[in-house]
Amino acid sequence: MFEYLCGKLVAKYEKTYKNAYIVLETMNIGYKIITNNRVIDELSEKDNIIKIYISLLHKEDQMMLCGFTKREQRDIFDILQSVSGIGMKVALELLNEFDYRDLISYVLSDDYKTISRTKGVGMKLAQKIIIELKDKLIDYKLDDEFVNLKCETMPNLCEISNILITLGYNKNEIEKSFNYLLKNKNDSLKNSNDLLKEVLNYLSQEGE
Repeated sequence: MFEYLCGKLVAKYEKTYKNAYIVLETMNIGYKIITNNRVIDELSEKDNIIKIYISLLHKEDQMMLCGFTKREQRDIFDILQSVSGIGMKVALELLNEFDYRDLISYVLSDDYKTISRTKGVGMKLAQKIIIELKDKLIDYKLDDEFVNLKCETMPNLCEISNILITLGYNKNEIEKSFNYLLKNKNDSLKNSNDLLKEVLNYLSQEGE
């Protein structure tokens, strides 16, 4: 329903015993948007105009808005909640504990011990997150001649392209990011996780 909201940052509150949240004013309406401390730290000072990517949660007795400074954070937040046993609070905690790029990297490398450091996430849930989230991240295919050609050149780009599709990137954005990667690839970036972080950094800067 919502992609993002732009407006004046009226207030921001870090998490105590309640969820962290901000108040965003747009067209004389103040929206309460739940988030986490990592997002709070990324935001500018009050009274500045900001853009927040939105996820609308509709429960039986209430509707809530959750918001993030980056589209990728929001998309990973939504995907996390599709994992059995993961609700809003745990998803927010995961994205508070880890940068979304690092979280994806831990999932792809089966690093459940690191993921289990998150408040409310034990070893068993961390393993479940890896099993289910990895499938959701890589179980997509892009029927595109350009991507397929690049995959023949660099096979690990196939996995990266699937993850980018899951995060909502379109064919043109993926093509642009691969051109950037192939042109600027550092020889030290040898595995898929490092390459993915490089691509996500590039796309995040392009989207600002």
